[in-house]
Amino acid sequence: MPRRTYNIAMVCDFFFPQPGGVESHIYQVASKLIDRGHKVVVVTHAYDDRKGIRYLTNGIKVYHVPFAIIYRSASFPTVFSFFPMFRNIMLREQIEIVHGHGSLSSLCNEGLLHARTMGLRTVFTDHSLFGFAEAGSILTNKLLKFILSDVDHIICVSHTSKENTVLRAALDPLMVSVIPNALVSENFRPLNYPTEPSAPGAGFGHNPPTAHHLGPNDPVTIVVISRLFYNKGIDLLTASIPRIIMNHPNTRFIIAGSGPKAIDLEQMIEQNVLQDKVEMLGAVRHEQVRDVMVRGHIYLHPSLTEAFGTVIVEAASCGLYVVCTAVGGIPEVLPSHMTVFAKPEEDDLVLATGKAIAALRANRVRTEKFHDQVKVMYSWSNIAKRTERVYQGISGDISETEFYGYETADSAAWGATSRSGVRSFALIDRLKRYYGCGIWAGKLFCLCVVIDYLIFLFCEWWWPRDQIDTAADWPRKHFEDSDED
Repeated sequence: MPRRTYNIAMVCDFFFPQPGGVESHIYQVASKLIDRGHKVVVVTHAYDDRKGIRYLTNGIKVYHVPFAIIYRSASFPTVFSFFPMFRNIMLREQIEIVHGHGSLSSLCNEGLLHARTMGLRTVFTDHSLFGFAEAGSILTNKLLKFILSDVDHIICVSHTSKENTVLRAALDPLMVSVIPNALVSENFRPLNYPTEPSAPGAGFGHNPPTAHHLGPNDPVTIVVISRLFYNKGIDLLTASIPRIIMNHPNTRFIIAGSGPKAIDLEQMIEQNVLQDKVEMLGAVRHEQVRDVMVRGHIYLHPSLTEAFGTVIVEAASCGLYVVCTAVGGIPEVLPSHMTVFAKPEEDDLVLATGKAIAALRANRVRTEKFHDQVKVMYSWSNIAKRTERVYQGISGDISETEFYGYETADSAAWGATSRSGVRSFALIDRLKRYYGCGIWAGKLFCLCVVIDYLIFLFCEWWWPRDQIDTAADWPRKHFEDSDED
């Protein structure tokens, strides 16, 4: 039987032209799913002059909807006002699966709610880690429990992220899959790496480029590329840089990124007279990241919380030795010979950076081999294939036994009539799921769902779907599946 293709909508506040890991993840997965024959559109908010419909490379269609931004590119939550526009887009594009990204994205949360009301299959990818004690985390976790109570399947980018999401939203672990981020390795080659496949060292299994050994007096350049926010450990970085330079005078820093903590770094540079030691580049576009990275020897990642950390994979692919904090899902990302881990503390970060500098000067680390090793470990084609399998599981196109890898209790007891991976769209069943979210919250969530359903009925009457024009599709790509993808 031929492999089924799907019409998919990726919904998130965070997308290009804004740089970032979530933005890159959505774009790359969408592009590879299109390569596999699926149709993918992206729904995000307007960015400055980017409004309406835009087309990106590979036929990715992007809807920039006009919603106000409140904080860090997250749109103002309205709960219901997005529904008529969302319904129009879904019907125009004949969407079957809505895939939301990011627990702090208002468009994602609202889109998943509306999609279930419309009878569409839903998938959610969580890219973040949150605590359980702070007021903000408690409210976010309750909102996440509300949204994910009726989602067909959840994807997390690391096993740590999965554990965090399962606990925060009180989920069945069977509903959550782990599919990591990846990178386009060709875009993150080390300096002087052969570009032609036929050239010596141009692929895995060939001789890598000749290693550049650091002499005892050669300067060591440390690169930091990050959003300059508190959760990215910028306070930790600000306190550590003067001490690292004092311990290792022949060290330089290159810092790329923008955010509210930039002024703290600038003040630190002024107070310690480090203008000739620390270079601040400001915001850089994603296509410029590689050019910045290859200027360095070490990549420093002082984040306080991280579900995955795509940037450290990109750094290793560029041939940089990685110093990072052992928080969240970071320890799962790279093998130990590519990294030096530190506690999220100033003293330990300074010590770990010193170890990395000493290892490079003693030529104990073969960073010229990192690119080929990372290329084998992370591939967007593989990520898209695994994501497609989730779509097949929630759509009932593969058996529950095949989806989960073994026969579940539900499938054994009820056979094809009951699937924990395929949720009922019946309103009464949805209300039962939401009602279990809390004594008071459950009632409030049920009220929201009922109002959402009434708005849907009104839209169906006021603007019948047969009066909505269907958008013309790009020609679908023909894809032959194989075990090598």
